Amino acid sequence: MRGLRARLHALKRQALLVWFVARHPRLPWPARLLAMAVAAYAFSPIDLIPDFIPVLGWLDDLLIVPLGVALVLAMTPVDVREEARVQAEAASDKPVSRTAMLVIAAIWLALLLALGWAAWRRYG
Repeated sequence: MRGLRARLHALKRQALLVWFVARHPRLPWPARLLAMAVAAYAFSPIDLIPDFIPVLGWLDDLLIVPLGVALVLAMTPVDVREEARVQAEAASDKPVSRTAMLVIAAIWLALLLALGWAAWRRYG
């Protein structure tokens, strides 16, 4: 379990790296769009395969995010990558806000409920 926790912490740090890479002004646009997509997927509480599905739920996180990170970093100039790495290391040492996580999850839930209600009103 300790090894998995360390791997997930490293994955979080890499996702933060991609987030800071995406915000860098010298990053080419194709790499920026990919970096934004990878960071959004990594930090979103919504997955392609929900985490409560045994094995498959974690498999997408353990495959899609690292592959996206690797592709983004391959498209990123070395100097941009190093600047973003320093920012990501500093940000990963900050405390995690559980309140912010709950607010984001509530926003996603409200959005899904609103979409479901609108679909039910229109087609139901």
